[in-house]
Amino acid sequence: MTRVGVTGHSDLTTMSRSLVARTLRRELVRYRGSPLVGVSCLAPGTDQLFAAEVLDLGGRLEVVLPAPDYRERKITGSDAVLFDRLLASAGSVRFTGFERSCRPAYLAASAAMLARVDTVLAVWDGRPAIRLGSTGDVVDAARALALPLTILWPAGASRLSTASVIPAPVPVRVS
Repeated sequence: MTRVGVTGHSDLTTMSRSLVARTLRRELVRYRGSPLVGVSCLAPGTDQLFAAEVLDLGGRLEVVLPAPDYRERKITGSDAVLFDRLLASAGSVRFTGFERSCRPAYLAASAAMLARVDTVLAVWDGRPAIRLGSTGDVVDAARALALPLTILWPAGASRLSTASVIPAPVPVRVS
């Protein structure tokens, strides 16, 4: 059994979501030979795209949520519809112990995800974290734990919070 975790940007542009989904699928197909377990915090964007791909490939989904109020406070619109579907398909759901969603709870959820996986996929533009618990923080934590880490940023991908498209780095595997 291979347990794969994910971290990545939640503010992907609409076009970038399809690029990221295809990139995640290409990576996840590598684990077809053994039972696949995906571990996700189900944040909008990368986390939800990853979870959907894991399930589509016949894998099992485990979810770690920051707090019981996460969906009502942080998930809206079409992301809420996908969140509900993914949550209903999860084999297990855990919470961090925080009563309310907040930046420390997000970081705790990511730390709990890292504690449960064999390897991590990071959809990351390479920019440092500007808020506690952001993708850069999770990448740093995975590196500190010496977890195998694959950094992905598809050519042409962009985020809503950045003005320009960031060039795609070559995927990096850190063992």
